[in-house]
Amino acid sequence: MKKRKFGLAMSLVLAAGTILGACGGGGNEEEQGGTAGEGGNKEDAFTVAMVTDVGGVDDKSFNQSAWEGLKAYGEEKGLSKGKDGFDYMQSQSDADYATNLNTLTRQDFDLIFGIGYLMEPAIGEIAGQQTDQNFAIVDAVVEQDNVASIMFKEQEAAFLAGVTAGLATETNKIGFLGGMAIPVIERFEAGFRAGVESVNPDADVQIQYAEAFDKAEAGKAIASKMYSSGVDVIFHAAGGTGNGLFTEARDLKKKDPERKVWAIGVDSDQTAEGVVTIDGTDHNVIITSALKRVDNAVKDLSLQAADGNFPGGEVTTYGLTEDGVGLAPINEELENKAEIEAKVEEYKEKIKNGEITVPGSYAELKTFSAQ
Repeated sequence: MKKRKFGLAMSLVLAAGTILGACGGGGNEEEQGGTAGEGGNKEDAFTVAMVTDVGGVDDKSFNQSAWEGLKAYGEEKGLSKGKDGFDYMQSQSDADYATNLNTLTRQDFDLIFGIGYLMEPAIGEIAGQQTDQNFAIVDAVVEQDNVASIMFKEQEAAFLAGVTAGLATETNKIGFLGGMAIPVIERFEAGFRAGVESVNPDADVQIQYAEAFDKAEAGKAIASKMYSSGVDVIFHAAGGTGNGLFTEARDLKKKDPERKVWAIGVDSDQTAEGVVTIDGTDHNVIITSALKRVDNAVKDLSLQAADGNFPGGEVTTYGLTEDGVGLAPINEELENKAEIEAKVEEYKEKIKNGEITVPGSYAELKTFSAQ
């Protein structure tokens, strides 16, 4: 195997870049996954691959953002999709995690990413067996010398989404749609509720979990129930399940163009999923998206490792200060867009300068105050 020894230095600063995550579904080659593409011809290329969580590489959210980061790494290094460049394997269920990781290990990739908290046991197991192989995991910590752990302050992006929702609602009823009740989604929920409370303490936030990240039909059903109860803004942190939220919001807007029906995306800028054409005019039901720059983190760590600086055994956390999370542009159709933008910027600076510490758990939320 062409494995290398790496130092432990790691920069926390991410290069600013164009938001890559919301580019729709993958092409035919990407939908097939595996090693369908032809790799580059450079024998000394530093090769990188990833194993997706359930939901698919074209989930328009978490997995897709990671894949965009891997493609950006490949483009910068002049590599092609395949065994000699960069690639991915798609997981249909958690039973595929270990198998996919082992397959990529046998294909001799220099660095293999596991995308998602649910992959922690599989990464821990395989990394323990394949001690000469370097791995990275997103959204979990695996304490092994050949594993780099990537974490995010999702609560900071979610807080800004909550500020937006709290100022955008006209019914004072807001929804949060979660994928599964795991720590990363708890951070999203806690931060979102804190943001809403900071600007609109009278608002009621309804919480419901779909217990899946790949069930768009469940997301649609939950969104339908929330909108029917008077909720006019719903934020999802549910991966592919959140696509059902967008479908429901678009459908309601088509049936009643005058109705204020809003959604907030996650991970990538999901604006493209909110377009509704009414009487020949395009409208959009998505206010904004809480950005989690998995693409930046995956590219950043890949470049660091390729340069000989793989942070094995370390945890790197990306927040607002490191440009690892943020908020997508606010929808032009909001009547109070300028007010929302000003308030978002105000709170963004408060978070960056330490004036506000956004809660990342239910326990921290109980004692949180934005005053």
